Amino acid sequence: MNTIKNRQATYRFAILAIAMASPVWAVSLPAPEPPAVPPDQSIAPASLVPAENPTPGSASLVPLMVAEMEANHVNYVDAAANIGGGDAASPDDIAFVKQATEGGRKEINLARDALPQLTQPELKRIAEMLVSDHTGANARLSKLAETKGWPLPAPQAAAPPPSGTASSDFDEGWTAEMIAGHERSVALYRAQAQNGEDKELRNYARETLPTIERHLAELRRLQK
Repeated sequence: MNTIKNRQATYRFAILAIAMASPVWAVSLPAPEPPAVPPDQSIAPASLVPAENPTPGSASLVPLMVAEMEANHVNYVDAAANIGGGDAASPDDIAFVKQATEGGRKEINLARDALPQLTQPELKRIAEMLVSDHTGANARLSKLAETKGWPLPAPQAAAPPPSGTASSDFDEGWTAEMIAGHERSVALYRAQAQNGEDKELRNYARETLPTIERHLAELRRLQK
């Protein structure tokens, strides 16, 4: 009896060993791949198809954008080139010279023309100070620009002096106008003093800025 049981156990063990050693063909066989579909040559990539309704960001405007960039670059180089045989100047420095010169001339004329009609003695004193300080600042700026061969704006015809008689209304209107002009000048000179490319022009802006700030403080103090 024991012999029969031993034989059955040996048989079962042998069958199990064969099953474990045999490869599992159903799993190991590779699955058939579907046939590859050839690409349709008539379909172009979306990036190469012209837009039917072009928008500012579409590829159809790329050539125009490139042309504009090249034109801007040429304009920048032309503006920054040597002017009148003088030192090379950046467009920003040239723009500052123009704006500062014109602003100074305007404030000189407004202060000089207002002197006969201002009623407050303090405003008259400030007007005289503006004429003197801005005349000196413009003279220094003109000398610097001429030394470097930079262009200066042509003088404009002086506007006729204001008509009418002296009054407090005139004082108030003139003060407000001069405050607005000096606020613009302070912003202009601060930007040049911090970011100007030419060292001498940057130093001029730094040296002149405190004077313009003092003018603005005096005008604000007297504003009603």
